[in-house]
Amino acid sequence: MTTYHRSPAAPAPDTWAVHPDTGPGPGLRACLEAAILAPSIYNTQPWRFRLHGGAIELYADQSRRLTVVDPRGREMMISLGAALLNLRVAIRRYGRTPLTSLLPDPTGPDLVARVGLGPGSRADETVRLLAEAIARRHTNRRPFTTVAVPEEVLAELVGAARAEGARLLVAGDVERAYVLGLVRSADTRLRASRGYRDELAGWTNPDPPRRDGVPRTAFGPWDALETLPLRDFGLTHPHQPRRQAHFEADPTIVVLSTTGDSPADWLHAGQALQRVLLTATVRGLATTPMSQPMEIPELRELLADPVHGGVPQVVLRLGYGPASAASPRRPLADVLDPR
Repeated sequence: MTTYHRSPAAPAPDTWAVHPDTGPGPGLRACLEAAILAPSIYNTQPWRFRLHGGAIELYADQSRRLTVVDPRGREMMISLGAALLNLRVAIRRYGRTPLTSLLPDPTGPDLVARVGLGPGSRADETVRLLAEAIARRHTNRRPFTTVAVPEEVLAELVGAARAEGARLLVAGDVERAYVLGLVRSADTRLRASRGYRDELAGWTNPDPPRRDGVPRTAFGPWDALETLPLRDFGLTHPHQPRRQAHFEADPTIVVLSTTGDSPADWLHAGQALQRVLLTATVRGLATTPMSQPMEIPELRELLADPVHGGVPQVVLRLGYGPASAASPRRPLADVLDPR
């Protein structure tokens, strides 16, 4: 059955407290529920939250890190950064100012961010639109139309990345062919790896029913002509029926980069990625990550911009496509420290 995510109702202004018996009040709960709607690699949802000292603490759940494709935890941190951006947007949407500190404890690297609740503030139109897009943003692995993304929309996405300290490069015809060639090479190498196939199978297995991982409804159709090198989540389930489809030959491709490659940079990349994804959702665009070359170090290096420099963190496909189903999420109780 398809899962639909609904935007939380706006809380009353006096409900930001943590109650001993019932847990977080409606204000905090609404913001936390927005945070867990963030995208994550393989839908691993590698986050935990703790309410401490009047702040929300975001922790990395190392048990959910993908040891084959993400041995350094880079993609896990990008996923955490996306959750952090959702949290910041929701806090501001509901009338408070988020006070964010990244990696605040040098002795505890799993504490990736602490977000305090600052003074009251009025949400502007941009914040309201981004907040409303949180529940509507879904990864789309279906074919897109051939309608071109307008230049002004692409410029808005570039600005969204810049607002979070990252750079978004829109690939031209030559760059697109180059990037897609690297994605295809990476995908071929990953498919040949037994460890990759085992890890992929572990996060796409629907038995028993689960609230994480990639469900079959999110696999997307099989590319009959192998035009577009999207990650095949049905690779280890060849007997499950899937329809064939023809994908666009010239997708819009963007590459998101940061100035450095530290855990802090990865968190910035995740926040920039999520702001780009939410902005794309507001503008009616569908999005698909194409992470394969980022998971092979020598291919990732080849994606660096020779003119402007920077470290590539994310490859995205953008376009106009049909609505896609939401992936499941674990309930808030499973990711919130009860202490």
